[in-house]
Amino acid sequence: MMKLSKVDLVGVGLNATDTVIPLANYPVRGSKVEFNAADVLPGGQVASTVVACQLWGMRTRYVGSLGDDSAASLHRKAFDHAGVETQIIAVEECASRQSLILVDDGGERTVLWRRDERLDLRPSDLQREWIVNARALHVDGYDTATATVAAAWAREAGIPVIADLDELYPGVEGLIENIDYLIVSRDFPCRLMKEADLETALRGMQLRYGCRVTAATLGEGGVLAWDGEQFYYNPAYRVPVVDTTGAGDTFHAGFIYGLLQGWPLERQLDFACAAAALNCTAVGARGGIRTVETIEDLMATGARYEPIFLCDARVE
Repeated sequence: MMKLSKVDLVGVGLNATDTVIPLANYPVRGSKVEFNAADVLPGGQVASTVVACQLWGMRTRYVGSLGDDSAASLHRKAFDHAGVETQIIAVEECASRQSLILVDDGGERTVLWRRDERLDLRPSDLQREWIVNARALHVDGYDTATATVAAAWAREAGIPVIADLDELYPGVEGLIENIDYLIVSRDFPCRLMKEADLETALRGMQLRYGCRVTAATLGEGGVLAWDGEQFYYNPAYRVPVVDTTGAGDTFHAGFIYGLLQGWPLERQLDFACAAAALNCTAVGARGGIRTVETIEDLMATGARYEPIFLCDARVE
């Protein structure tokens, strides 16, 4: 087997084919609702994060699974167009993952999804070389056992691991023990720690699992992060929102980009917030991935939502 070249980022996790349907009014039960457009676009948590990092000039590798349908062709073309190296496990006579995404007139999305269990990644599907020939690893935790193996390999090789988690998957605590930068959805910390207060939950996660940083993304509320000594809070940027699909994926991409640039945590979080906001200005998980220069311009000149946290002091 030919030795792989080293990349900046390897991602192990989900892709999905998104059918995005904008609606003037969200359907009520038993109603009939007319729609005018349905865009079929590539998406998925880790896949979209990897593509964004590639478009910003990083060298990336994606590890995941696809069926043998037209959706698989769509994803392969998107990876090839962006320049992402892929290690795809192909499943014959199987449909790729699909999501139906309903987007209301405020840009908020509701996701309906389906996935054939034959697409689940198993630890035996991985090769260690795919993981350790990188400067960082990003996982989403859906295939928890597989993500845990990859994260353990990365840890052994001294490679930082970033995770995007939104569900308490079986075995997820074993995965978290191998995560350096745990950036999760807003309610995940409180559910995991059985704690009503978000700040307390973030501190508890960092202490229990030994992560370098624990953080929660809060939509229009921005992001709150804890590094073991200090809270960092960045309000979200105000932009004309078209579709919030992929905002979290782009946030993680922005964080990883800043991490590998060696930026301070506060700047990493701010860049991630700006990147995520801009992605919401277009349709689809990757429709609003802007250039680094455009993101930095928003950071310099953009308006923000009102802060919901005040975190300007160390917590002893």
